[in-house]
Amino acid sequence: MYAIIATGGKQYKVSVGDVIKVEKLKAEEGETVTFDEVLAVGGDTLTVGNPTVEKASVAGKVLKQGRGKKVIVYKYKNKSGYHKKNGHRQAYTEVKIDKINA
Repeated sequence: MYAIIATGGKQYKVSVGDVIKVEKLKAEEGETVTFDEVLAVGGDTLTVGNPTVEKASVAGKVLKQGRGKKVIVYKYKNKSGYHKKNGHRQAYTEVKIDKINA
């Protein structure tokens, strides 16, 4: 069985036991989080929501909070001496999927 969930402006296809990195959630390590925005549930038959599946949810456990690898942003304008270098590390939450309720 699998489900397609939406969180943080992105969509993820998850199954029980999967470990996914989602946009930072306000939850401590070890806490249980519930994703209520389930777009589709598949298995023997596919159930597609309009826009979400009624009474469906996905539960998971927060493994850790972290920050991704640094991405360098470099701006440069020719012949004007303008250089600007920035770095960015995106925060994420690592979640292990425990249960799909459909």
